[in-house]
Amino acid sequence: METGTIGNYNLITGDEEKLISYLRENNLAKVNAESAEVHPADNFYVRYVKRGLDLLVGVPAFLITLPFNVIFGICTFFDVGRPIFYKQSRIGRGGKPFVLVKFRNMNNKTDADGKMLSPKERTTKFGKFMRKLSLDELLNFWSIVKGDMSIIGPRPLPVSYQERMSERHKKRAAVRPGLECPRVLAGDPEICQYQNQFENDIWYVEHVSFAVDLKMILLLFKMTFNVRHRSKAAEGNGYFAGYDHTGVATTLNRFKRMYPDLWEEVKGD
Repeated sequence: METGTIGNYNLITGDEEKLISYLRENNLAKVNAESAEVHPADNFYVRYVKRGLDLLVGVPAFLITLPFNVIFGICTFFDVGRPIFYKQSRIGRGGKPFVLVKFRNMNNKTDADGKMLSPKERTTKFGKFMRKLSLDELLNFWSIVKGDMSIIGPRPLPVSYQERMSERHKKRAAVRPGLECPRVLAGDPEICQYQNQFENDIWYVEHVSFAVDLKMILLLFKMTFNVRHRSKAAEGNGYFAGYDHTGVATTLNRFKRMYPDLWEEVKGD
């Protein structure tokens, strides 16, 4: 799920901006003080081998998918017009931003008041098809060839998320972001999926090795052919807003649902 702006349209309301600021100002320092320190893996594989394997896989994958991307580009042009690419700054290795490029799958339709419609309403039929099969992700092989991304690594998040994240979770940027960082930690299904994914990413940063990457590549193939998983992933997790008072990474919608009285109080400030 993207966040921020498209053109002159803000995708986050003023009230939601208040909540993001509230969580950052009231909870972030406490989360940082209570979070465990992260110790990224620093071994021969991380230093010298991982990048070589990325190129070994990424270059052929980019060349093989290039004709398909040309076709998808033409289809996108007739579906949503120009530009055919969606570009957004994402958090790269060491927190350095890079530009992630995808095929556009949403139009810029607005309601009668000029407010951007929800992503679900703006996603075209062709866009839903591209998302369901993760075809809009194929351009990421170019990011791997350039060195902005890796085959396996934490998913690259919008740069706007960085100031909301704890120092612990910022360490997920100790490695290059990847196409996917399959979940190996069970997590708690009752809490926000961002919390589960962030902790899984931190586990990866601390344990990355050839054996771990091999296991995750196998899991990635399994995920690729799991239509149900891809459909759920295409829906997105929502907008990461910050941390609630319990230290759990939370989305805007989750906070509104779990703390309705506090949400009304924040809006009223």
